Parts: sequence; C-alpha cells; structure tokens
Amino acid sequence: METTLQLTIDCADPRRLVEFWAPALGYVPEPAPGGHATWRAYWSAMGVPEEELPEGVGETPESIVDPAGTGPRIWFQQVPELKSVKNRVHLDLKVSGGREVPLATRRERVDHKVALLTDAGASVLRVMAPADMDYYGVVLQDPEGNEFCVA
Repeated sequence: METTLQLTIDCADPRRLVEFWAPALGYVPEPAPGGHATWRAYWSAMGVPEEELPEGVGETPESIVDPAGTGPRIWFQQVPELKSVKNRVHLDLKVSGGREVPLATRRERVDHKVALLTDAGASVLRVMAPADMDYYGVVLQDPEGNEFCVA
C-alpha cells in the first residue's frame, strides 16, 4: 500500500496563507477537482452537508501543490483557535546551496529570499550567524505567526 504525505497547517485564514506560501515555495494554489469551480462546489457534489461547511470555506483554494508533482500537498486547515505557542514542527527553506558554496554567497542567497518573504508578509524573528561556525540562517514567522527557517 502506497503512503503519500500531506502537510497540514492549522490557521485562521487559509486564503492568506495560500497567497503567502505558494510563491514562497514555488507552489501553486490547488484547483478544485473534477472540473468544479470551487472546493465548496466539489464538497457539496460529494454530499458534504451544508451545515458542515462554514461560511466562505472552500470558495478559494485552501491548499497548494508542487507544479512538478514532487513535493507534498500542503493544506491550510481553518481552525477557530489562534496560534499560542512555538511550533513543534517547522519548514526549512534551503536556498543557500549548501556548504560547498562560500559563506558570503550563501548569506546573499538567504538574505535575498528573506527580503522577498518579508515583502510578502513574513517577519524576521532572529538571524543565526554564530561567529565560530560556517553557518547562516534566518528564523521568520509567516503572516499568522508560524515559524520557519531560511538557510
């Protein structure tokens, strides 16, 4: 039996996180299946009762997919509670090219991606650049406060 991976991120506003994370990861919003105009229309056609579909849910994509088909599907699940503590799992966006690349070049690549992400709504929490290590990374938060790293 095949196992596939879906990453699910709890959030208050799936649309906002789709708009942030799709370009951040090079993903695209996932269209509704079967030629349906929206996910809500798809779920209704499957027989999901209207009372189980809160107002606005499924009217815009709430998931993103890798257009190359290699990365996992990411679903932004709307939940009523707000984020209150640090993530136990987070994403690492590896953009530097690895340790074979000179540190100065890695820093430039990371800083470039960080600038794009902060322009899109992320905020920087801290820079990790220990003086005694050949390492550079930045910890950020997405628009809802979920931590992630760019390294």
